[in-house]
Amino acid sequence: MKHKLPLLLLLLSISAAAAQSPRRTEILWDTYGVPHVYAKDKNALFQAFGWAQMHSHGNLVLRLYGQARGRGAEYWGKQYLQADRWVRTMGIPKLAAEWYQAQKPEFRACLDAFVAGANAYVREHPDRLAEAVKVVLPVQATDVMAHTLRVIHFNFVTSPQWIEFNQKRWGAAGSNAWAVGPSRAAGRRAMLLANPHLPWSDFFLFYEAQLVAPGLDAYGATLVGFPLLAIAFNDCLGWTHTVNTFDGQDLYELTVADGGYRWDGAVRPFEQEEQTLKIRQPDGGLQEQKLLVKRSIHGPVVAEKPGKALALRVAGLDQPAMLEQYWDMVRSTNLPQFEQALKRLQIPMFTVMYADRDGHIMHLFGGRVPLRPEGDWNWAGIVPGDTSATLWTRTHPYEDLPRVVDPPSGWLQNANDPPWTTTFPLALDPEKFPRYMAPHFMSFRAQRSARMLDEDPSISFEELIEYKHSTRMELADRILGDLLAAARKQGGPVVWQAAEVLEKWDRSADAGSRGAVLFEAFVSELQRRSASSGPLAAPWRRDSPRATPAGLASPATAIAALEAAAAEVEKKHGAMDIPWGDVYRFRRDGLDLPGNGGPGGLGIFRVIGYSPDQERQGKMAASGGDSYVAAIEFSKPVRARVLLSYGNSSQPGSPHASDQLPLLANKQLRAVWRTRKEIEAHLESRKVF
Repeated sequence: MKHKLPLLLLLLSISAAAAQSPRRTEILWDTYGVPHVYAKDKNALFQAFGWAQMHSHGNLVLRLYGQARGRGAEYWGKQYLQADRWVRTMGIPKLAAEWYQAQKPEFRACLDAFVAGANAYVREHPDRLAEAVKVVLPVQATDVMAHTLRVIHFNFVTSPQWIEFNQKRWGAAGSNAWAVGPSRAAGRRAMLLANPHLPWSDFFLFYEAQLVAPGLDAYGATLVGFPLLAIAFNDCLGWTHTVNTFDGQDLYELTVADGGYRWDGAVRPFEQEEQTLKIRQPDGGLQEQKLLVKRSIHGPVVAEKPGKALALRVAGLDQPAMLEQYWDMVRSTNLPQFEQALKRLQIPMFTVMYADRDGHIMHLFGGRVPLRPEGDWNWAGIVPGDTSATLWTRTHPYEDLPRVVDPPSGWLQNANDPPWTTTFPLALDPEKFPRYMAPHFMSFRAQRSARMLDEDPSISFEELIEYKHSTRMELADRILGDLLAAARKQGGPVVWQAAEVLEKWDRSADAGSRGAVLFEAFVSELQRRSASSGPLAAPWRRDSPRATPAGLASPATAIAALEAAAAEVEKKHGAMDIPWGDVYRFRRDGLDLPGNGGPGGLGIFRVIGYSPDQERQGKMAASGGDSYVAAIEFSKPVRARVLLSYGNSSQPGSPHASDQLPLLANKQLRAVWRTRKEIEAHLESRKVF
């Protein structure tokens, strides 16, 4: 008998493993258009995920991949020319081919499977794709690498907008993240809040999915066109990202001489390559335009003027295994395994906020931070490029990066602030790191974030979700008292009426909040009138990070700004106390709902960005901010609620292009369906391979 028990246990173990490992590959689509991919092996998983992305975002995927080739203008016209010039100047297509060849054969096969799935979808459903984008076909694995490089390295690490900003001196994006440890959680289980803020268009769109294969059951989201989940959780752990205050780029000023540039007392020739850009004309013909790409020892030349040039240096371009690192992260089951993946530093930037079933929480200021030479150089501006004394060639190892694990406070937060203010009491000493590692500030949104966590000693899962939706304006709490006092002393009838509206206001940006529109207009007007000196009296101070900035620099200027804002709001909207949701709207795919949330600069945690509504004068339509949201409690089983604000499909006619917008308007998250029983109960369709 003693020999039969171990055998029985072994058979039961094998049986359980077989039950958890899919015997065939299929996609179960739930009623929110989320694909739950069950695959017999990892290659089948990647192939099915490629098929799923084309089903949900086929037109967008092909357009993004065409742009990543630097051929958007050739395919679709001159509106893509500037983007093509950027892609070609940065050398993205060539680097993508090199990165693809640098993959381990096993992972290269996964990428091949992903594009095979995308191409298979096209063969099965050619009628579901726009004719204009089919010119990109067939999709190639190098397209995936090029798209990854274009988005991460050349729009997050650096971007044309960053270069343009520095050029002006020469002559969009954010997120929230929380990790709550057991000591701070009402349920005594770690919790994670993923809350990236990105534009609701183009390559910033998220795609939500569940991926199940032998040894893997992960749920999360990734940017459209990426072959792996980038923000995810499994039964054991989870992580999210924020855009950190990382500096992995530098502009070097070159002195042009004799056809080259000055370098350490001599003249060094540029590397030069002439490329041909093709531009599709309205009649279908192609016009050619030459592009001369120059490179210095620093990197590509991005601007020139008489006698001078600017060259761009970007960190992480020699680290081709970013996607494989995500694959290792999503399959990890504990903190040591997860950190082993992180230590490779293949992901060039981003904060990593982490929590797990064992109760650990972690904040890592991630990225390939250049190991910059000593000297009094302005690394935030333009650096002299005529000497090797300023050229960095290495990056900091993992051990050098700011990192906090299991702080005494029991909580961690990041709202795109530097790592120093991730928790209180402070867990990091900035003086122990190089000055260029990260700047020193704490925005009003970050202060609001820390306030909510710090003021609640026992946070429940339901409270975590409630706090996530907070539209309270930290800036209003900071200055409204001073403004109202000044209005009573110095104001006239219009100011007194405006002050009465603001005094009754709930200091939030909920749909029914009366006074929020007036306050936002006042802040904009005050900033305009105080552009040279700043609107607040006391600047932010490291010794008082959660109480500064504070005070009105000029009460008289503030009163004048309030009077002007009040007159403008009444003129445009008919009343100073118009509800926030009457002006700020959630409009998409035929829906038009009252909005809530607003700009992070006002100290609002629930960030929504708005743009002028092109169809209705005086209205603002949501265009970014809260996108994919996930609240996760690492109980057994894991408890999670999520939302993808704009829906999980961009294909014309899809019911999932805006079906989650009403939940956004009502500040609700949806249940996560992870078990087959749950998914089958909410099944929309099934695809079997």
